[in-house]
Amino acid sequence: MKKQLKKIIVYFVLGFFILFVFRMIYGYATVPNNRNFRSDFFDNISSVKKNYASEKYRVKSQNSSQIIKVDQKYEKIAEITSKTSDFVKEEKQVRTKILGYNAIIQFEQKRGNKGNRRLNMLIGVSPEKFDTLYKDLMSIGEIQLKKITKKDKTNEYKELNAKKASLEKIRESLIELKTKGGKIAEYMSLENRILEIEQQLQGLGVSLGDFDDENEFCTIQFSLMESRKEKISLVHRLKVSLEWTIKFYFTMVITLLMITFLAYLLLLIVDKLKIIERIFNNK
Repeated sequence: MKKQLKKIIVYFVLGFFILFVFRMIYGYATVPNNRNFRSDFFDNISSVKKNYASEKYRVKSQNSSQIIKVDQKYEKIAEITSKTSDFVKEEKQVRTKILGYNAIIQFEQKRGNKGNRRLNMLIGVSPEKFDTLYKDLMSIGEIQLKKITKKDKTNEYKELNAKKASLEKIRESLIELKTKGGKIAEYMSLENRILEIEQQLQGLGVSLGDFDDENEFCTIQFSLMESRKEKISLVHRLKVSLEWTIKFYFTMVITLLMITFLAYLLLLIVDKLKIIERIFNNK
Protein backbone atom coordinates (compact mmCIF):
# COMPACT_ATOMS: atom_id res chain seq x y z
CA MET A 1 0.00 0.00 0.00
CA LYS A 2 2.85 2.39 0.87
CA LYS A 3 4.66 1.55 -2.39
CA GLN A 4 1.53 2.29 -4.42
CA LEU A 5 1.02 5.58 -2.55
CA LYS A 6 4.64 6.55 -3.22
CA LYS A 7 4.21 5.78 -6.94
CA ILE A 8 1.08 7.93 -7.10
CA ILE A 9 2.85 10.81 -5.37
CA VAL A 10 5.86 10.48 -7.73
CA TYR A 11 3.55 10.52 -10.77
CA PHE A 12 1.76 13.64 -9.50
CA VAL A 13 5.05 15.46 -8.79
CA LEU A 14 6.49 14.41 -12.16
CA GLY A 15 3.38 15.67 -13.98
CA PHE A 16 3.57 18.97 -12.11
CA PHE A 17 7.28 19.35 -12.97
CA ILE A 18 6.71 18.60 -16.68
CA LEU A 19 3.95 21.24 -16.90
CA PHE A 20 6.14 23.75 -15.07
CA VAL A 21 9.06 23.21 -17.48
CA PHE A 22 6.69 23.44 -20.46
CA ARG A 23 5.36 26.82 -19.23
CA MET A 24 8.90 28.13 -18.73
CA ILE A 25 9.90 27.14 -22.28
CA TYR A 26 6.70 28.68 -23.66
CA GLY A 27 7.45 31.94 -21.83
CA TYR A 28 10.92 32.21 -23.39
CA ALA A 29 9.72 31.25 -26.87
CA THR A 30 6.72 33.61 -26.96
CA VAL A 31 7.01 37.38 -27.20
CA PRO A 32 3.85 39.19 -26.06
CA ASN A 33 2.71 41.75 -28.61
CA ASN A 34 -0.53 43.64 -28.32
CA ARG A 35 0.31 46.27 -30.93
CA ASN A 36 -2.04 46.92 -33.81
CA PHE A 37 -0.01 46.33 -36.97
CA ARG A 38 -2.61 47.72 -39.40
CA SER A 39 -2.62 51.51 -39.63
CA ASP A 40 -5.81 53.44 -40.40
CA PHE A 41 -3.66 56.14 -42.02
CA PHE A 42 -3.72 54.35 -45.38
CA ASP A 43 -7.46 53.73 -45.20
CA ASN A 44 -8.09 57.45 -44.74
CA ILE A 45 -6.01 58.48 -47.78
CA SER A 46 -6.87 55.57 -50.08
CA SER A 47 -9.56 57.60 -51.82
CA VAL A 48 -7.31 60.66 -52.17
CA LYS A 49 -4.35 59.34 -54.16
CA LYS A 50 -4.25 56.49 -56.68
CA ASN A 51 -1.17 55.25 -58.50
CA TYR A 52 -1.52 53.35 -61.78
CA ALA A 53 0.94 51.71 -64.15
CA SER A 54 0.73 50.06 -67.54
CA GLU A 55 2.12 46.90 -69.04
CA LYS A 56 2.20 46.06 -72.73
CA TYR A 57 2.33 42.47 -73.89
CA ARG A 58 1.17 40.25 -76.73
CA VAL A 59 -1.22 37.29 -76.61
CA LYS A 60 -2.51 34.84 -79.21
CA SER A 61 -6.15 35.03 -80.18
CA GLN A 62 -8.24 31.98 -79.16
CA ASN A 63 -9.99 31.77 -82.54
CA SER A 64 -6.92 32.32 -84.69
CA SER A 65 -3.16 32.47 -84.54
CA GLN A 66 -3.27 36.26 -84.76
CA ILE A 67 -1.18 38.15 -82.20
CA ILE A 68 -3.14 40.74 -80.21
CA LYS A 69 -1.43 43.66 -78.49
CA VAL A 70 -2.73 44.26 -74.97
CA ASP A 71 -2.14 47.48 -73.05
CA GLN A 72 -3.01 46.69 -69.45
CA LYS A 73 -3.58 49.35 -66.84
CA TYR A 74 -3.15 48.15 -63.27
CA GLU A 75 -2.82 49.25 -59.66
CA LYS A 76 -0.10 47.56 -57.59
CA ILE A 77 0.11 48.14 -53.84
CA ALA A 78 2.61 46.69 -51.37
CA GLU A 79 2.03 46.94 -47.64
CA ILE A 80 4.92 46.61 -45.18
CA THR A 81 4.76 47.00 -41.41
CA SER A 82 7.97 46.78 -39.40
CA LYS A 83 8.99 47.40 -35.82
CA THR A 84 12.32 48.50 -34.37
CA SER A 85 13.95 49.50 -31.09
CA ASP A 86 16.22 52.00 -32.91
CA PHE A 87 13.61 54.23 -34.53
CA VAL A 88 15.87 57.14 -35.54
CA LYS A 89 18.41 54.91 -37.31
CA GLU A 90 15.79 52.90 -39.19
CA GLU A 91 13.90 56.03 -40.24
CA LYS A 92 17.09 57.42 -41.81
CA GLN A 93 17.59 54.15 -43.69
CA VAL A 94 14.05 54.30 -45.07
CA ARG A 95 14.51 57.84 -46.38
CA THR A 96 17.93 56.97 -47.85
CA LYS A 97 16.50 54.01 -49.74
CA ILE A 98 13.59 56.09 -51.06
CA LEU A 99 16.02 58.70 -52.41
CA GLY A 100 18.26 55.99 -53.87
CA TYR A 101 15.41 54.67 -56.02
CA ASN A 102 14.16 58.15 -57.04
CA ALA A 103 10.85 57.32 -55.41
CA ILE A 104 8.62 60.01 -53.95
CA ILE A 105 6.87 60.29 -50.60
CA GLN A 106 3.30 61.16 -51.55
CA PHE A 107 1.89 61.20 -48.03
CA GLU A 108 3.58 60.99 -44.65
CA GLN A 109 2.45 60.79 -41.04
CA LYS A 110 4.71 60.71 -37.98
CA ARG A 111 3.17 60.45 -34.54
CA GLY A 112 3.75 59.40 -30.94
CA ASN A 113 6.27 60.23 -28.23
CA LYS A 114 9.70 58.73 -27.79
CA GLY A 115 9.42 55.03 -27.12
CA ASN A 116 6.08 54.76 -28.89
CA ARG A 117 6.62 56.51 -32.24
CA ARG A 118 5.15 55.47 -35.57
CA LEU A 119 6.00 56.51 -39.12
CA ASN A 120 3.53 55.96 -41.97
CA MET A 121 4.54 56.63 -45.56
CA LEU A 122 2.80 56.31 -48.90
CA ILE A 123 5.61 55.87 -51.42
CA GLY A 124 5.25 56.15 -55.19
CA VAL A 125 7.90 54.28 -57.17
CA SER A 126 8.30 53.53 -60.87
CA PRO A 127 7.06 50.02 -61.82
CA GLU A 128 10.51 48.76 -62.86
CA LYS A 129 11.98 49.67 -59.43
CA PHE A 130 9.02 48.45 -57.38
CA ASP A 131 10.28 44.93 -56.60
CA THR A 132 13.82 45.95 -55.64
CA LEU A 133 12.64 48.80 -53.37
CA TYR A 134 10.11 46.44 -51.78
CA LYS A 135 12.88 43.92 -51.00
CA ASP A 136 15.16 46.65 -49.63
CA LEU A 137 12.47 48.01 -47.31
CA MET A 138 11.86 44.46 -46.08
CA SER A 139 15.38 44.51 -44.59
CA ILE A 140 14.50 47.36 -42.23
CA GLY A 141 13.55 46.44 -38.67
CA GLU A 142 11.57 43.33 -37.80
CA ILE A 143 8.83 42.68 -40.34
CA GLN A 144 5.37 42.21 -38.80
CA LEU A 145 3.17 42.32 -41.88
CA LYS A 146 3.77 42.19 -45.63
CA LYS A 147 1.40 42.02 -48.58
CA ILE A 148 1.29 42.81 -52.31
CA THR A 149 -1.98 43.40 -54.16
CA LYS A 150 -2.34 43.90 -57.90
CA LYS A 151 -5.66 44.99 -59.45
CA ASP A 152 -6.46 45.26 -63.15
CA LYS A 153 -7.78 48.72 -64.06
CA THR A 154 -7.96 48.34 -67.85
CA ASN A 155 -11.76 48.30 -68.01
CA GLU A 156 -12.00 51.31 -65.71
CA TYR A 157 -9.57 53.19 -67.97
CA LYS A 158 -11.59 52.30 -71.08
CA GLU A 159 -14.85 53.34 -69.41
CA LEU A 160 -13.40 56.75 -68.51
CA ASN A 161 -12.23 57.28 -72.09
CA ALA A 162 -15.61 56.23 -73.47
CA LYS A 163 -17.41 58.58 -71.09
CA LYS A 164 -15.07 61.41 -72.08
CA ALA A 165 -15.70 60.82 -75.79
CA SER A 166 -19.46 60.74 -75.20
CA LEU A 167 -19.42 64.02 -73.24
CA GLU A 168 -17.29 65.71 -75.90
CA LYS A 169 -19.84 64.76 -78.59
CA ILE A 170 -22.69 66.12 -76.46
CA ARG A 171 -20.77 69.35 -75.89
CA GLU A 172 -20.14 69.78 -79.62
CA SER A 173 -23.83 69.22 -80.36
CA LEU A 174 -24.88 71.78 -77.77
CA ILE A 175 -22.38 74.35 -79.08
CA GLU A 176 -23.77 73.81 -82.57
CA LEU A 177 -27.31 74.41 -81.28
CA LYS A 178 -26.20 77.76 -79.87
CA THR A 179 -25.36 79.01 -83.38
CA LYS A 180 -28.93 78.45 -84.58
CA GLY A 181 -30.33 81.13 -82.31
CA GLY A 182 -33.50 81.01 -80.25
CA LYS A 183 -35.07 82.44 -77.15
CA ILE A 184 -32.89 83.84 -74.37
CA ALA A 185 -34.21 81.25 -71.87
CA GLU A 186 -33.24 78.41 -74.22
CA TYR A 187 -29.85 80.01 -74.81
CA MET A 188 -29.21 80.25 -71.06
CA SER A 189 -30.30 76.65 -70.56
CA LEU A 190 -27.82 75.55 -73.25
CA GLU A 191 -25.06 77.58 -71.59
CA ASN A 192 -25.74 75.95 -68.21
CA ARG A 193 -25.78 72.49 -69.77
CA ILE A 194 -22.49 73.14 -71.57
CA LEU A 195 -20.98 74.37 -68.28
CA GLU A 196 -22.07 71.17 -66.50
CA ILE A 197 -20.47 69.05 -69.22
CA GLU A 198 -17.27 71.12 -69.03
CA GLN A 199 -17.09 70.45 -65.29
CA GLN A 200 -17.61 66.71 -65.83
CA LEU A 201 -14.89 66.70 -68.50
CA GLN A 202 -12.50 68.42 -66.09
CA GLY A 203 -13.16 65.73 -63.48
CA LEU A 204 -12.58 63.01 -66.06
CA GLY A 205 -9.38 64.75 -67.13
CA VAL A 206 -8.05 64.54 -63.57
CA SER A 207 -8.97 60.84 -63.30
CA LEU A 208 -7.46 60.02 -66.70
CA GLY A 209 -4.35 62.04 -65.77
CA ASP A 210 -3.54 59.41 -63.12
CA PHE A 211 -3.24 56.88 -65.97
CA ASP A 212 -0.76 58.96 -68.02
CA ASP A 213 2.59 57.33 -68.77
CA GLU A 214 4.48 60.19 -67.12
CA ASN A 215 2.53 59.65 -63.87
CA GLU A 216 3.02 55.89 -63.74
CA PHE A 217 3.76 54.69 -60.22
CA CYS A 218 3.31 51.65 -58.04
CA THR A 219 2.51 52.17 -54.37
CA ILE A 220 4.31 51.02 -51.23
CA GLN A 221 2.53 51.60 -47.92
CA PHE A 222 5.27 51.51 -45.30
CA SER A 223 4.79 51.66 -41.52
CA LEU A 224 7.62 51.74 -38.98
CA MET A 225 6.73 51.24 -35.31
CA GLU A 226 8.97 51.87 -32.35
CA SER A 227 9.05 49.11 -29.73
CA ARG A 228 11.00 48.79 -26.54
CA LYS A 229 12.83 45.60 -25.70
CA GLU A 230 11.30 44.46 -22.44
CA LYS A 231 13.60 42.39 -20.27
CA ILE A 232 11.72 39.89 -18.12
CA SER A 233 13.62 38.72 -15.03
CA LEU A 234 14.07 35.03 -14.19
CA VAL A 235 12.25 35.51 -10.88
CA HIS A 236 9.20 36.92 -12.69
CA ARG A 237 9.22 34.03 -15.18
CA LEU A 238 9.43 31.50 -12.33
CA LYS A 239 6.56 33.23 -10.53
CA VAL A 240 4.30 33.30 -13.61
CA SER A 241 5.14 29.70 -14.53
CA LEU A 242 4.51 28.47 -10.99
CA GLU A 243 1.16 30.29 -10.73
CA TRP A 244 0.02 28.96 -14.11
CA THR A 245 1.14 25.39 -13.32
CA ILE A 246 -0.59 25.32 -9.92
CA LYS A 247 -3.82 26.70 -11.36
CA PHE A 248 -3.87 24.48 -14.46
CA TYR A 249 -2.56 21.29 -12.80
CA PHE A 250 -4.87 21.32 -9.81
CA THR A 251 -7.83 22.25 -12.01
CA MET A 252 -7.00 19.25 -14.19
CA VAL A 253 -6.57 16.95 -11.16
CA ILE A 254 -9.85 18.07 -9.56
CA THR A 255 -11.65 17.59 -12.89
CA LEU A 256 -10.25 14.06 -13.24
CA LEU A 257 -11.23 13.24 -9.64
CA MET A 258 -14.78 14.48 -10.25
CA ILE A 259 -15.06 12.43 -13.43
CA THR A 260 -13.74 9.34 -11.57
CA PHE A 261 -16.16 9.92 -8.70
CA LEU A 262 -19.13 10.32 -11.05
CA ALA A 263 -18.09 7.19 -12.94
CA TYR A 264 -17.88 5.31 -9.61
CA LEU A 265 -21.36 6.52 -8.61
CA LEU A 266 -22.70 5.46 -11.99
CA LEU A 267 -21.23 1.99 -11.57
CA LEU A 268 -22.79 1.71 -8.09
CA ILE A 269 -26.19 2.70 -9.47
CA VAL A 270 -25.87 0.16 -12.28
CA ASP A 271 -24.94 -2.58 -9.75
CA LYS A 272 -27.93 -1.67 -7.52
CA LEU A 273 -30.27 -1.82 -10.50
CA LYS A 274 -28.93 -5.26 -11.43
CA ILE A 275 -29.48 -6.51 -7.88
CA ILE A 276 -33.05 -5.16 -7.88
CA GLU A 277 -33.69 -6.76 -11.26
CA ARG A 278 -32.44 -10.14 -9.96
CA ILE A 279 -34.70 -9.92 -6.91
CA PHE A 280 -37.75 -9.25 -9.10
CA ASN A 281 -36.77 -12.11 -11.44
CA ASN A 282 -36.46 -14.55 -8.52
CA LYS A 283 -39.93 -13.62 -7.32
